[in-house]
Amino acid sequence: MRTVLASVMASLIASMGGLVLILGSPTSASADALSELRAGGVLIWGGDQEGGGPYILPRPDDPEQVTGFEVELAAQLASYLNVKPQFYQGQWDKQLDLLRASKVHVVLNGYEWRPERADLFDATIPYFVYGLQLLGRDDAKSRETLSSVEALRNPNADLSRRRVGVLTGSAAEEYMRSQFGETCETINYDGNTDAMRDVENGKLDATLQDTPIARYYAANFPHLRAVGSPVAPGHYVAYVRKGETALLAALNEAIILLIRNGGLERIYRSYGIWDEPQAALLGIAEHGKFYGYLNSAVRSVEKAAPLPTSQEVKDTVQRVRGFEVVEKYGFTLLKSAGLTVLLALISFPLAILIGLTAAIGRLYGPGYVRVPLTVYVELIRGTPLMLQLYFIFFLLPELGLNIPAFTTAIMGLAINYSAYEAEIYRAGLQSVPPGQMEAALSLGMSKAQAIRRIIVPQAVRIVIPPVVNDFIALFKDTSVCSVVTLVELTKRFSVLAMSTQAIVEMAAMTCVLYLLMSYPLSLLSRQVERRLGVGVVT
Repeated sequence: MRTVLASVMASLIASMGGLVLILGSPTSASADALSELRAGGVLIWGGDQEGGGPYILPRPDDPEQVTGFEVELAAQLASYLNVKPQFYQGQWDKQLDLLRASKVHVVLNGYEWRPERADLFDATIPYFVYGLQLLGRDDAKSRETLSSVEALRNPNADLSRRRVGVLTGSAAEEYMRSQFGETCETINYDGNTDAMRDVENGKLDATLQDTPIARYYAANFPHLRAVGSPVAPGHYVAYVRKGETALLAALNEAIILLIRNGGLERIYRSYGIWDEPQAALLGIAEHGKFYGYLNSAVRSVEKAAPLPTSQEVKDTVQRVRGFEVVEKYGFTLLKSAGLTVLLALISFPLAILIGLTAAIGRLYGPGYVRVPLTVYVELIRGTPLMLQLYFIFFLLPELGLNIPAFTTAIMGLAINYSAYEAEIYRAGLQSVPPGQMEAALSLGMSKAQAIRRIIVPQAVRIVIPPVVNDFIALFKDTSVCSVVTLVELTKRFSVLAMSTQAIVEMAAMTCVLYLLMSYPLSLLSRQVERRLGVGVVT
């Protein structure tokens, strides 16, 4: 019995601990970001290309690279620091978590200045003055019932509560909930153009967007109209970790220089987003102060230029359709599918090893082994995969353990699925007749030998169908790994669909790729079942 226990515990410890050693060693957080990035020669800046233009979006000629006004701004900031810029993909509403976890040096992605954020992070001076533009359908009914932003306060008695789409975690969401929470239903979106599209097709009554988004995508949504003037002006700033004074000062110097020499204006004009409110930036740059110029920005944002009625901005959105989408973006999706396959092929065998070890320990180990293993299985099964990934990637760095994204994904998937595999193998082990163990012991085998040579092989045959089902499910659950900044197949689809608006074609290609990955497993499972006689009645 002690041999069995020792084997179980050694295997489990090796399986869990080996994940970090095999897949990548953690890095420690730095206390001085400026010295770190200059020593490494790279400025790592966080953003989310799923948000689309004009901020960050895939380059038309190379979808795996990014473009956008913030990409060009980051390049200018890095040049001032004499380092190279390196874009770090992450979900928009998780960017500050990336910063807190020391995954990036700076967050630069349309993040508004807010007091609550300034309490936790240091903010640069503003690099853009924005407003919030309400967009509605360009039809007679909408013009009659929604003639201004204030009309949201007085819903028509013949209409239900208006539905207004906003970007999750944005200033637009906060504004809608605080100003119109009683009269409107605020609907959250992870991307900007999704809400604009839903206004066009009638799912939403309106959407509230930052002025750069409203201007940039106006030509792509000809059935939308601007409702009133922009409201609730604010400032985009870059955030660094609290106390990074040297890096903050260097970034402020770079932004001031870009404002004074006209570099910032040249970038913004190329994307069609330079307007009168940006004149407030010059006052900020000349005096090095922020708060004193807020009032002038409030006044000028109401004078922002109207939305363009034709394509007047830098043509970075490729309007491709049909087979041209497959030809242009098919290989990019295929490479992202390769990452999905790699995640599944590495994590699932680890999940099986951990799960089988846990199942053996729960069935044949003493109480002080069974109890913690039972707690482990129930805890993992009772919490979502996203939360487990979040804990490993964002919270462990608070304890000094900074694990890379790919390693985090493998660990999260392996640990999560190991709990389910443990239950599957436990059922398989229990289905083996007790007489098998008795016969093995009577032949002189030890209990450990009987488990390894007699019980486990029979259990493995029995559990093949549910294990294969879990493997197929794992392929699809790799999409959750985008929360830890990996751009796997589903995330790549979302990014490309947002930037190209070829949603049907992108969705069809993505579905085909997932089917090509999962269906052969089903065929292989049936072949193995026939070979081993699983489920065959004689």
